Amino acid sequence: MKIAIGCDQGGFEMKTELIEHLDAKKISLVDVGSYSEGSVDYPVYAKAVCDKITSGECDLGILVCGTGIGMSMAANKVKGIRAAAVSDCYTAQATRSHNDANVLCLGGRTIGTELAKMIVDIFIDTPFSGEERHARRISMFS
Repeated sequence: MKIAIGCDQGGFEMKTELIEHLDAKKISLVDVGSYSEGSVDYPVYAKAVCDKITSGECDLGILVCGTGIGMSMAANKVKGIRAAAVSDCYTAQATRSHNDANVLCLGGRTIGTELAKMIVDIFIDTPFSGEERHARRISMFS
């Protein structure tokens, strides 16, 4: 598995800690930036992560901004992306199992890093259920 990860200034600190966490688990990463706490435009990094997924270079993506909401809105504009802003473990599991989400969006200013690590682990480890009702609903996305 290969994961693309990106952030804006509101998610830089959390992204740095998530990279350390995933490196310790020997998960292959592509860090698309940003690389500091300087102000940047989050849609640039959302698109960069999404492009890694839609090209097939990466399997999943993680985006971190202040709330996770802006990144999810930008990511969901990319055809083939199913991004979810998540702030709890149940939603991380459900969005993979039911929605086959391929991008996890987190709020660097709204949840703690330890919770974020748990959410990331659940997101990565949960497969899509493949149930017909879920597949049918996903096929209805524009």
